[in-house]
Amino acid sequence: MMQNKIVLVTGGSRGLGKNMAISLAKKGLDIILTYNSSKDGALAVVKEIETLGSKAAVLHLNVDDTKNFDSFFLDLKTALREVFNVDKLDFLVNNAGIGINESIKATTEDQFDKMVNIHFKAPFFLAQKVLPYLNNEGGIVNISTGLTRFTLPGYAAYAASKGAVEVLSLYLAKELGKSKIRVNTVAPGAIETDFGGGAVRDNKNLNDFIGSQTALGRVGVASDIGSVVAFLCTDDAKWINAQRIEVSGGQMI
Repeated sequence: MMQNKIVLVTGGSRGLGKNMAISLAKKGLDIILTYNSSKDGALAVVKEIETLGSKAAVLHLNVDDTKNFDSFFLDLKTALREVFNVDKLDFLVNNAGIGINESIKATTEDQFDKMVNIHFKAPFFLAQKVLPYLNNEGGIVNISTGLTRFTLPGYAAYAASKGAVEVLSLYLAKELGKSKIRVNTVAPGAIETDFGGGAVRDNKNLNDFIGSQTALGRVGVASDIGSVVAFLCTDDAKWINAQRIEVSGGQMI
């Protein structure tokens, strides 16, 4: 029986990461998803993946603390062997993240460090440390934001750290090309999830404003993003490399 390709999705217990995991399973891929605080949510996603006929495993990972990464990869090695009976996986999706909405004037150094640690330092070192476990002809998908192209007050630290990840994707694509590993960035526009306190989802005025500034006339939903990430982890995307793909419905064009 042919082994399904395996995707590691960070922050897969809810929101965009959950939809990415489900979308990947619908494409016939197996999933390892990480959670930070919501183990029950992650286990519920595993059950949903299994009903789609794919295998799944759950691992704890706090992307804000790189000191734990070595032990995480030991856990990953064990999961690959015990759940999937393999030694390597095929794709890494650097999705885990949090949002803050704070003016530059009011942003604290702790808030800044958290944005950089979670959205830039973690993807950098997860990509570095996953390489011994990554099959040739696999890939990495880094999640950025539409806010690296257009600006809204209050997102400077968040968007700047995401901008760093977009540059990182280019360098990863260059350096990993010899192993036929593709690296791309997916940049969502505003999405109705609980991200950043759920403001886009729950604040009708904000939701209506963003919809009015989007060519397709609405705010995005999680499934708008998950399907694109899943596509990038298939052979249909085999010649897409070093690209920033904005998935925003035409927000602020």
